[in-house]
Amino acid sequence: MPDFPMPPWPRHGKIFEKTMIARGKWVDEQRHARPVPFKIYYPAPQELTAGEQRPVIIWSHGLGGTRDGAGFISRYLAQFGYVIVHIQHHGTDSYLWEGKAGHPWDNIRAAKIPRKMALQRYQDVPFALKALRQGIEIAPEIHAMMNFDTLGMSGHSFGAGTTQIMAGQSLGRGRRLYHFKHDDFKAGILYSPIPSFNRQDDATRIYGQIDIPLLHMTGTEDYSPVDNTDYKTRLEIFETVNQAAQHLFILEDGDHMIYSGSRGQLENNANRERHEELIMLASLAFWDAYLMHDQAALKWLSHGGFADYLGQDGQYQYKDQG
Repeated sequence: MPDFPMPPWPRHGKIFEKTMIARGKWVDEQRHARPVPFKIYYPAPQELTAGEQRPVIIWSHGLGGTRDGAGFISRYLAQFGYVIVHIQHHGTDSYLWEGKAGHPWDNIRAAKIPRKMALQRYQDVPFALKALRQGIEIAPEIHAMMNFDTLGMSGHSFGAGTTQIMAGQSLGRGRRLYHFKHDDFKAGILYSPIPSFNRQDDATRIYGQIDIPLLHMTGTEDYSPVDNTDYKTRLEIFETVNQAAQHLFILEDGDHMIYSGSRGQLENNANRERHEELIMLASLAFWDAYLMHDQAALKWLSHGGFADYLGQDGQYQYKDQG
């Protein structure tokens, strides 16, 4: 029997017995030789049929994170045939704390993130996509299995915010609103969404261009270790977006770091195994629904199947377009 949770909905896609990992680094010469390290989780090529291609998902880490975060999610998804590409954002990654005295989270809290550094993060995503499409620094057998017509974006905390920007959330405020929206993404998952820092403009101006399905994941103990943002504040995006179907999963007692697979300065989570099971299943069902167009997965999410499966361990809401 597999040592990972099996989908409770009637899933017909195959399970891959072996998954693999590849690491590398791209360098963007157009941005002063900016390094963009990456890590790819993928199903073993020998288990694919000739010419078979699989959906591709980009993962963006949180503040102070690296390409190695959230491995439990990506290993799981790779077993069901997804290719997940973790990209690392120089300047908002472990650069903030590596080699410095004190606890990493104390250094992360004390860090001043220039606006330019955040913008560099958003530019990393289209750069990475271009490199992926061209097969730069990627083994031919990995490149051959990537289907860029079924492309998803995801991330944790600052990475969720990066996903929101790629989905169409605006930057700036007032007359200086601008966008980095990337139309190739078909859907996205926000692990601990980040509300906009723009409190001047109406939420519909800020989030109004988001027009892809999103799964918003947070937990009742999802307080940011950086600025103490709570889970209720994170609901702003879900409550505002109405141009595409939106899903909301609130994990009972779920904290901020459960999604990245690390604890930071948070206490040990006695429910970690159950929480990770639910996170993995919700992620798989969402990607199956919107990248593989699996109606059974969508029905399980949107018609009470997952809510029943959760029991007392969380809440699930679904709202259709409009």
